[in-house]
Amino acid sequence: MTGVRRGDVFGGDGGWEGLALEVESRDRPGLCLFAAEGRLLLVQGERPVLLAAVDDDHCGVEFRRTGAYRSVVPPVRAVAARETAGWPDRWAHRFAEHLAEAADGPLHGGRWLLARESPLLRRNHEGLPLSAHWGGTVVEGHPDGYVDWFVHNGSRGILPLRAMPDRGDARVKAYRKQARDGTLPPVLLWWIGGLDCHVVLDGHARLAAAVAESVVPPLLHLHRTAPGDEVAAGTERAVAEYEAELVRYAGLRDRHGPVVPDGAVIAGASLARRLEGLRTGVRPTWAWPLPGGRDAWERVAREAAGGGPSGWPGSGE
Repeated sequence: MTGVRRGDVFGGDGGWEGLALEVESRDRPGLCLFAAEGRLLLVQGERPVLLAAVDDDHCGVEFRRTGAYRSVVPPVRAVAARETAGWPDRWAHRFAEHLAEAADGPLHGGRWLLARESPLLRRNHEGLPLSAHWGGTVVEGHPDGYVDWFVHNGSRGILPLRAMPDRGDARVKAYRKQARDGTLPPVLLWWIGGLDCHVVLDGHARLAAAVAESVVPPLLHLHRTAPGDEVAAGTERAVAEYEAELVRYAGLRDRHGPVVPDGAVIAGASLARRLEGLRTGVRPTWAWPLPGGRDAWERVAREAAGGGPSGWPGSGE
């Protein structure tokens, strides 16, 4: 894919927060999400990768993986891992280059963010060991499973797009050493709103290694964000409201004296939050109407089961 402009995003403290991707192409992506009457189908090229059925009561979603997913990022060499260790911004640029070039990746026209911050990093209220916490974050089941929106509430689940390798896998063993050394490359995630969870675009073995070593896996979190014109218009409104708030505080100070603050601290903090949300906030994932609708989805489900009844609840059979 061509026509991807990149720009680093920094927070108010000057720290790197992510990499913005302005994608000019309006073509349907190679890794495309289709929707039909409460059913989702993720297709990579011509290959169905994931089928999902949302519960009628919206308590969760049943899924079936086909095993056909192929990573959009080439294997990371040990030398590159050592040279780029501790530099999430460099990893983001590296992944962005591969995402832009991939014919079977998820990018389509609009503005995206490869973010260092993720809601997955904000939760371990139970104080569990890291292996137990991150192991519980990974959605279990292969080829079938269930994303429980109560257990994994608030986009806090990770759904692998292929079966997770076990601890004896050669790749996991190699990555476990990198996890111990602090040179483990990030796991590349993509947030899909219709599933209300993250899927693993690249790094299944790295995630397994981090869980095995009981360390926090380094993450880069891909999601759609507000387009440039929306950011510009929202910024203009936010600044105008900030200035109006300062005028209001000035009037209060004229009437009541210096006991009233000038408002810069309060209004400034609100302005900073609004601008941050405009620059980095998550926008809904796009899904395309599935040609043939629900019947087509059912046909794919049967084919994924080898031609007979699919045998999983999401198919309705």
